[in-house]
Amino acid sequence: MDHNFFAMRARMKYINRWALMRNTQTENLGEHSNDVAAIAHAIATLHNLRFGGNVNADRAAVLGLYHDMPEIITGDMPTPVKYHDETLRQAFQAVEVQACETLLAMLPDDLRGVYRSCFFHADADAELWKIVKAADKIAALMKCIEEQKAGNTEFDRALAATRQSIDAMDLPAAAAFLQEFLGGFYLSLDEQNA
Repeated sequence: MDHNFFAMRARMKYINRWALMRNTQTENLGEHSNDVAAIAHAIATLHNLRFGGNVNADRAAVLGLYHDMPEIITGDMPTPVKYHDETLRQAFQAVEVQACETLLAMLPDDLRGVYRSCFFHADADAELWKIVKAADKIAALMKCIEEQKAGNTEFDRALAATRQSIDAMDLPAAAAFLQEFLGGFYLSLDEQNA
């Protein structure tokens, strides 16, 4: 029997993010998920090495890789719409749960349990999911910076709001990531190589 999970995952490249915003460069869900996985791994590593944490950085990367996969089915719902009010938020949450179940059904039975934990937040992974959420926000912040550098003021308010939401998370490892790595996104290629 054929299983379509990974064929569906490959379609992440067809789902564009930031649909309501004018973009100088489109960003797809696959690119975003790759960024989130790498950033989540780094934040988890910083958390362990500098802040006394004890989380699985590799697991953080895996959760980051799959965190938005249900959007293959639901599309990327713009934040202002998704969180407009509680009724919409709950309705969209139910749609996301159904999308996750649909994707899981595309796996062989013996793999579903493993992948289920990549979609649904288990208490055992609560600390990791917080790290993935921070990584998700940082990836969005990086996109905002890239758009600003290209002269696109459309992302100015998104940048400020995203930075504020990251700071409000009060996650020291995320703050360390921003302090040490965010500046490079403001530099040109030549400046980054200097």
